[in-house]
Amino acid sequence: MLTHIDKQGNPAMVDVTEKQVTHRTATARSVVVLPDEVLQHLVDGDLMSKKGPVFQTAIIAGIMAAKKTGDLIPLCHPLGMDNCSITIQVNEQQEIVIDCTASITAKTGIEMEALVGASIAALTVYDMCKAMSHDIVIKETKLIAKTGGKRDFKRA
Repeated sequence: MLTHIDKQGNPAMVDVTEKQVTHRTATARSVVVLPDEVLQHLVDGDLMSKKGPVFQTAIIAGIMAAKKTGDLIPLCHPLGMDNCSITIQVNEQQEIVIDCTASITAKTGIEMEALVGASIAALTVYDMCKAMSHDIVIKETKLIAKTGGKRDFKRA
């Protein structure tokens, strides 16, 4: 069943009027692959570029974007998040792993906010590092877990 289509086949927001208010959380992840010429600028857990500290800037950009999700995705409900946090780490494969966790107490979920936050943080890493190399790949963005809605989800 398509939830964003009305009976006439037109785009529509999901009506959440009858839904229960619950505490909801979502975590999304984006993975960025950087070439060695960029990774060599990793210092004390952050990448340094001519534009400044990459990870710190990406965290701020991701949180700002998550707060604007209702403005960016046409049929998303505008939400006032209770919290949003972003962590950035380098994994064993030397990839940049960005996790965005958002939470809210509301009638509708917050997974799109987490996905947008992780995505924009990844795009910010790209933007801040592109002067060093254009061989940067945003490999994936995916939902890791969500709780509090009709059904919980946790990626195995």
